Amino acid sequence: MGDHIKRQRFSKDLTFCVIAALAFGVLTTLSGCVGGESVLGRVAKAFSDEPPLPASSTRELSRFKNVYLQYAKPGNSADQLEHFEEAYRRVRKSYVRKITDMNLIDSAIKGVRSLEAMPNTVEPPLVIEAALDSMMTSLDPHSSYLNPQEFRELQTSTRGEFGGLGIEVTMENGLVKVVAPIEGTPAARADLKPGDLITHVDGRSLKDKTLINAVRELRGEPGSEVVLTIQRGKEAPFTVPIERAVIHVRAVRWRTEGDVGYIRLARFTESATNDLHRAVKDIRNQLGAKLKGYVLDLRNNAGGLLDQSLSVSDSLLQGGVIVSVRGRYPQGGQVFDADRGDITDGKPIVVLINGGSASASEIVAVALQENKRAILMGEQSFGKGSVQTITPLKRKGALRLTTQLYYSPKGNAIQAHGVDPDIALIPAKKEADKKRNREADLPGHLETKADWKHHARASLKETSCPAVGEKKDRGLGCALEYLHAGSTEKFLANVRARPNI
Repeated sequence: MGDHIKRQRFSKDLTFCVIAALAFGVLTTLSGCVGGESVLGRVAKAFSDEPPLPASSTRELSRFKNVYLQYAKPGNSADQLEHFEEAYRRVRKSYVRKITDMNLIDSAIKGVRSLEAMPNTVEPPLVIEAALDSMMTSLDPHSSYLNPQEFRELQTSTRGEFGGLGIEVTMENGLVKVVAPIEGTPAARADLKPGDLITHVDGRSLKDKTLINAVRELRGEPGSEVVLTIQRGKEAPFTVPIERAVIHVRAVRWRTEGDVGYIRLARFTESATNDLHRAVKDIRNQLGAKLKGYVLDLRNNAGGLLDQSLSVSDSLLQGGVIVSVRGRYPQGGQVFDADRGDITDGKPIVVLINGGSASASEIVAVALQENKRAILMGEQSFGKGSVQTITPLKRKGALRLTTQLYYSPKGNAIQAHGVDPDIALIPAKKEADKKRNREADLPGHLETKADWKHHARASLKETSCPAVGEKKDRGLGCALEYLHAGSTEKFLANVRARPNI
């Protein structure tokens, strides 16, 4: 790991504000910060203590100022330009990789000119917002500028409650693509489906908008109605009216499947670890000595709070490395180790993952895998291996900036690769034909030198296993059969000895 990497036991009292954010940009998340001094106070102090910019950077700022003055209405320029300079300083100092001043300012100017406005006609805050949006989104798919309203929504969403439609989305060919509707939300009740393309919102085209700007179109006050135009496969486009609502995301659901405890962890919200502990306790009370093991379902779990991924992992491990994080500066690296205290008392665990398992869920999956605590089953995960730091700005709003990459316990880079299961489940043909975007498919994604030594030890068709429950879940069927077989060898022998179901 290197001499500059700090090792520490995981603690809930993390002293930094970072996120292992959702890969798809809708349910962005923010970890809590601790310490006597306020976040804004520390930011203001850091900004005031910074040394003067180099002459070359000052020249670039002047270049931006000239373009700003061409578009902005007169008045309030000093405050707005200071707001931009603070963000610019944060990016050039803290971004995960060094980026030239010229590239940053070129991107900001591109955003201003995209307004296509007449000279001196745009409100100054709107000029700066366009500049910061463009500058931040030019870095990578997960860095962005948050205006004051978005920052408030982000803080609310960490508690598992936010206003909106209840969909996870990504971008595909310049359009917004539905990754999955969240159970029990307006999007799910409107029967939106994974793979749907949202082409228009209230008749306004979303073509070629950035993801964050498209999300702004989808958001709104609970109770307000929005009309989406949907392109579904080869069907003719159709419209769907949906009433926005306050979305309550339940982080963990659980039940028993015979003598096995099934735990569905859908989001890493503030309550995830506490809910996991409640689930394990309830399952143990229900099954007692009959309890065979647990299935931890992380499929389509697109991430959440970094501290929750650490504490969930710690709850299921008796020790070992959970994850390491490294940024641009060697002295900023950290390794997080688990304490003793497995809440399942060592019962076997199968973790289900797929291409929608991203970020925080990848941390948990690979921590359990490489510490030999669980068997991973399913498909290769999304590959979102970067950490975003939320930095509040003095004049309202915040930056969501990629500052670190995270690595598996054995030092494997998850970014743009993902986590390989121990047993790969090949979906039915209909499902296999649906191409699912991963991190490596996103424009501008960060590349890493991946040297993974671990690959799936075996693969089998999902149809080899029984369909379980109302959803006819064959992935869960495979996990249950594995726990009853007791070993990989016996499981594979059992399922391969019979024809596909």
